[in-house]
Amino acid sequence: MVAAAPHSETFLKAGNGWPLVGALSFAQLVSWGSIYYAFSLFVVPMEADLGWSRTALNGALSLGLLTAGLVAYPVGKLIDSRGGRLLMSIGSLLASLLFVAWAYVEHVAAFYVIWFGLGVCMALTLYEPVFVVLTRLFPENYRFRITMLTLVGGFASTAFIPLTAWWIEALGWRDALLALAACNLLYCLPVHALMLRDKAGGAVATEASVVTGADSPMRRALRHPVFWGLVVCFTFYYATFSALTFHFIPMFDERGFSLSLAVGVIAVIGPAQVAGRIILLLFGRKLTAATTGRIIVLMFPVSVALLVLFSDSVVALFAFATIYGCANGIMTIVRGTAVPDLLWREGYGAISGALTLPANIAKALAPSIAAFVWAFFGNYGPVLWVVMAGALVSAAGFWFAASKSKTPAG
Repeated sequence: MVAAAPHSETFLKAGNGWPLVGALSFAQLVSWGSIYYAFSLFVVPMEADLGWSRTALNGALSLGLLTAGLVAYPVGKLIDSRGGRLLMSIGSLLASLLFVAWAYVEHVAAFYVIWFGLGVCMALTLYEPVFVVLTRLFPENYRFRITMLTLVGGFASTAFIPLTAWWIEALGWRDALLALAACNLLYCLPVHALMLRDKAGGAVATEASVVTGADSPMRRALRHPVFWGLVVCFTFYYATFSALTFHFIPMFDERGFSLSLAVGVIAVIGPAQVAGRIILLLFGRKLTAATTGRIIVLMFPVSVALLVLFSDSVVALFAFATIYGCANGIMTIVRGTAVPDLLWREGYGAISGALTLPANIAKALAPSIAAFVWAFFGNYGPVLWVVMAGALVSAAGFWFAASKSKTPAG
């Protein structure tokens, strides 16, 4: 069993650690809402004010996603060795400073430098590092606490998209960015710097480390089939997720659906994500992590099949959004618990970072690949078949990993 770090034990006894989990949950809501979801709202006003192309603006976001993937492994390794407090505090402080710099940006090159930095902030502050923290601090019930954290974090887009839109309308896009900077500086930074008390070094050896001696957890993972099954699963999952996300609107337009209907369908996804997490919270304790994952990964190809087989059905569109959103909400939790559930808790940060690298690269490249397929064939039918194939490969990857999860590391 992994024990909480000694110097944090007294702090965690207060409220059984739930005040910390609650504070971290709302910090995730702010971090996701400001760093990730708010971006799309600044594209149009920046395009009008600065005259930059939409391609150039979205290229900065792609750079940020790629950067987040590239630095995920070293960040995870550092959290394993030093704990999350310092790194997550740096991430929140850096995000605040970069939002201020963005508010005064005048040149495209500077904008790309800012988003390179925000990519680092994503790796330092979003779900992956806090999953490592919760797994280390609460080894007996980390799945339940991660579920609660993502339940709150799932409202990030619901809260910050209208809030940011209101700030842009009332203050202008530059001052809206200063407001986002203030959110990170005044809430996220104090939570990470003052409340978080995790520190590596309080863990005792797990069964896996006893068996393999001094062999590092990351090296054992690289030799373990579970790790490679998870690589396939999460890489293809995030590729299909990203391709669908950025092509929803043009796909609906091609099929003759109105913009209002498209927005209505997309609006279902967020609440469905939260509903999926609530369902897992209520009934998930009766299922193993492997069983939960096996069910969830099959829901993605089922949802895409609705788009392929019932292309003209409005009912199928809403059924797709419900199934897809519910599965995506639970998949976030599966992603956060797969390493400790199917492998081991040792070296979780590094292993999780290694899984994140190909997944984030796929997430950044998939929209462009989908656009190429669309341009080659002239319609979204083949794109959806490619997405379907990716979803099936993702499911096969998890089923393989789950089937090998009892296999000793070689």
